[in-house]
Amino acid sequence: MILTRLLSLLLFVIAAATGPSVRAQGASPFENGWVLDGAASELRYMSVKKGNIAETNRFATLSGLITEYGTAQVRVLLDSVDTGVDLRNVRMRFLFFETFLHPEATITAQLDPAQLSDLATTRRKLVDMDYALSLHGVTVNKTAEVAIALLSDNRVSVASVKPIPLKLVEFDLETGRGKLEEAANVDITPLGIVTFNFVFDRAASGAGGGAAVPAPAAAPAAPSSAAIETKGNLDREACEGRFEILSRTGNIYFTPASDRLDAKSTPLLDNVYDIVSRCPDMEIQIAGHTDSDGSAAWNMTLSEKRAASVAKYLTGKGIPPARIRTVGYGETQPLVPNTSAENKARNRRIEFATVN
Repeated sequence: MILTRLLSLLLFVIAAATGPSVRAQGASPFENGWVLDGAASELRYMSVKKGNIAETNRFATLSGLITEYGTAQVRVLLDSVDTGVDLRNVRMRFLFFETFLHPEATITAQLDPAQLSDLATTRRKLVDMDYALSLHGVTVNKTAEVAIALLSDNRVSVASVKPIPLKLVEFDLETGRGKLEEAANVDITPLGIVTFNFVFDRAASGAGGGAAVPAPAAAPAAPSSAAIETKGNLDREACEGRFEILSRTGNIYFTPASDRLDAKSTPLLDNVYDIVSRCPDMEIQIAGHTDSDGSAAWNMTLSEKRAASVAKYLTGKGIPPARIRTVGYGETQPLVPNTSAENKARNRRIEFATVN
């Protein structure tokens, strides 16, 4: 009887010693794959304005995976940019990131299991990680030093060791910076400083973490639903601010010398429709403007027709015609002198405003 009890106790000790911790040390660091804990993860960026004023903002909606093969991907819904100020968020979405065209950024990397084979023992390692950042329609390959820390046998963090500088020109964001500077009347340094701390949980066995490429699930189907703002109808201040920002986008296009909307205008116009729908008690003015090419009379007529085309698009989606007024100003209200192709493109525009 005593021998039986001693054997039972020995088996219990062996079982305890070979539990999850030891299994994790002997297993592949990517066993079962890993799933990003978006609520516990952070991605922040710092911008500098007026030469010495630094502001740090974040993105609220992140998702991602690390597969059993070490392929890692993090998706960032750019509409979830959070600056702490409603209209500043809207400026960042529409003027800088142009989320109606580029709703998300992705970070992709291939982790080397050999570098992390002893992570269960060391618990934390510094690794030079090659990654690809896709942002604003541009993909750039970079390297960053990251700290990979095993928080528990089934939880790991991947964090930047030092701030990562990103030049705006690399991602075709200089035009957006100019729009922000004009809207806020400040100078903005053409550089963003990024830090991150991504937290992953080990996927359950058979949960699908073994896919060769991370699946895009775990993020909202409609990226715009991630926006940090009041849901439902907007108050007057929010509506007026949004129409002023929409007027600065420059992303409503027409075929040359015509009032026919170009198909590439649709993403922004659908966002205009959404905002007009959320300001149901307000009448909206749509104003057309042209450059100085052609006669003044022709430009006046063209601007009126272009404003009417935008109104037709919105009423076709369900906005009551009685809520919309249109006006054309032709070439009479240029933003900048019509002295270059770039300036003329800025002067050809549609502006939105409330009229009651």
